[in-house]
Amino acid sequence: MNILIVGCGRMGASLAGMLCREGHDVSVVDRHESSFSLLPEDYNGYTTVGVPIDQDVLRRAGIESCDAVAAVSPDDNVNIMVSQLAKRLFKVKTVIARIYDPARESVYSHFGLDTICPTNIAVDSVRSALLSQQSQQLHFGCSTLSFRTIPVPERLIGVSTDDIEEPADQQLFAVLRGGQTLLAGKEALTLQSGDQLIIARVSD
Repeated sequence: MNILIVGCGRMGASLAGMLCREGHDVSVVDRHESSFSLLPEDYNGYTTVGVPIDQDVLRRAGIESCDAVAAVSPDDNVNIMVSQLAKRLFKVKTVIARIYDPARESVYSHFGLDTICPTNIAVDSVRSALLSQQSQQLHFGCSTLSFRTIPVPERLIGVSTDDIEEPADQQLFAVLRGGQTLLAGKEALTLQSGDQLIIARVSD
């Protein structure tokens, strides 16, 4: 994929390095050239210096040929403006904006913008850790994704994950086994005694 990342802070730089190592064509935009020093040594993508909301800067960075845009600058307003330009002007199919303010996340989601709020994610994780809960919630725009962990029921021991009949509103996400996390959708797994099942459920 051709991917444009707007903002080269710690998150943007780490994301750019990861995507490059996975074989994607990556371009990074930041208003400060010094920010590119955060990119990992093995980063082999492109960099563009300029104001991210400037259409000419985005064009120089290759937005017109991009499959996806991630707006992860430290400024919520910049991320939203870049997202709107990418979607409405440049017709990029996949656009994600990082939004720090939880109140803004739900508002912008109603306008059809895909947002991720690290504040909500961190709060959910810390709350679950404090209360020692076996369930966690992650917020993505207007939707909430809930995960709960349960011991494998005795009736399912020896059963393949492909043969499990699940309720319409939830899905087996992964299996915890011997300190490893095995993704249920990646391949069929035969459930064993001692397994822990991670169940995912989406609620609005």
